Amino acid sequence: MNQTTQIAGVILAGGRARRMNNQDKGLVNLNGRPMVSYAITALAPVVDQLFINANRNIEQYRRFGRPVISDPNDRFDGPLAGILSAMIHADADILVVMPCDSPLIKTEHLRKLLLSRAQHNADVAVAFDGIRQHPVFLAIKTSLRSGLQDYLAGGHHKVATWLAQQNGVQADFSHQPEIFTNINTLTELSMLEETNSLS
Repeated sequence: MNQTTQIAGVILAGGRARRMNNQDKGLVNLNGRPMVSYAITALAPVVDQLFINANRNIEQYRRFGRPVISDPNDRFDGPLAGILSAMIHADADILVVMPCDSPLIKTEHLRKLLLSRAQHNADVAVAFDGIRQHPVFLAIKTSLRSGLQDYLAGGHHKVATWLAQQNGVQADFSHQPEIFTNINTLTELSMLEETNSLS
């Protein structure tokens, strides 16, 4: 039997969060829980390894009991840098990617991402809400690492542009687009607390 871990996961918490008054979004409480904890709950059942990608407050993230990995450099190069870091650290064929600020995402949604990729034997599956893609919700082959390194080394950062160059498939979530609600401001945080009872 292959001894390598088959599926790894990474929670992207490495941004500057300027619209959240530069607070570290993953550590901001939603209904009494840090937002990153919702992501851990969703992702842990579908992966053999789970990383948190963070570029600050490293010790606070380590308290969640998962390896914390930073971007390959300190330029805050965006989601692709966090994805590349996870590809470098993961002992896995497939990487599941999600952000730290989308607390309505559940395990079942991430399973669907994995299934969509596998069914089409695609290099990457990206979430689609019926109108647009959500390019930080991915199931992706770690074998794309060298191509991603080259893309970033060329000064490129756009996730959607890089994904368009891959053999990809869309995972259709058009019947429940609300699950992609993400928290960028303290106002959005308050609104979600008022409208959702999150377990």
